[in-house]
Amino acid sequence: MSPDLPIAALPSQASIERDVHRALDEDVGAGDVTADLLAPGAIARARVVTREGAVLCGTAWFDAVFRALSESVRVEWLANDGAHVAAGALLCRLEGPARALVTGERTALNFLQTLSGTATATATFVDAIRGTRTTILDTRKTVPGMRLAQKYAVRVSGGANYRIGLFDAVLIKENHIATAGSISAAIARARTLHPGVMVETEVENFSELREALAAGADRIMLDEFELHELSQAVAEVDGRVPLEVSGSVSLDRVRAIAETGVDFVSIGALTKHVRAVDLSMRIELLPTADAAND
Repeated sequence: MSPDLPIAALPSQASIERDVHRALDEDVGAGDVTADLLAPGAIARARVVTREGAVLCGTAWFDAVFRALSESVRVEWLANDGAHVAAGALLCRLEGPARALVTGERTALNFLQTLSGTATATATFVDAIRGTRTTILDTRKTVPGMRLAQKYAVRVSGGANYRIGLFDAVLIKENHIATAGSISAAIARARTLHPGVMVETEVENFSELREALAAGADRIMLDEFELHELSQAVAEVDGRVPLEVSGSVSLDRVRAIAETGVDFVSIGALTKHVRAVDLSMRIELLPTADAAND
């Protein structure tokens, strides 16, 4: 595996806490009736282990879950976000009120295993194109409510974010072109309505590519182009605007796509087809002062 990556900028603490409070609200609701089986003052410790190799991501959300349940929970991380961890690796140790540990276990692991899954998938694609000039991009095909978290996971693994939502860039696709009348008309309208915002347009053939170039698109998305057509498009555009590839991008094909010289490859599967990393959290009660005196 490649070396650990530098830490990408986290979403704001407020954003992380909103994610956590929403998740705890749906999981805990009015209270954890099973945790009531434990003595109110019981203290426990726990260990989180990964059962498979992965890129770790989501530690801030994990911490925030337990912080929301009890300020007394202490978490000691043995690896940081962006670290490549081997199967069997100990990720962190926890200690605190037993009720808080058992109540937060599932919610905390949900964040950690899902974001680590996104980070691991991204790292696989980034490794596959290493040495080329191409950047792996995500899309808006994220788990609802997890947009900023998943986009952070992509950055942690060496990928990049295209746009956060519909508000920070214009992406003109076939339905926009059909209603605007043409690529040129759609780009002109975007410039009038949103000056200063990046305008990208999707094209499906070389006629549309040339129209987009003439109309002054900031970036052009080549949708469902064959490999030889991608190479031809790169040669024809000759660096005048960045080119992005989208559609039918698989791991076994991404290297060949990157070697055509395109600038970006966007992959919805990074955040849409998430396979959670297999993690385990084991908890054990610590002896109480009363028990020690018996």
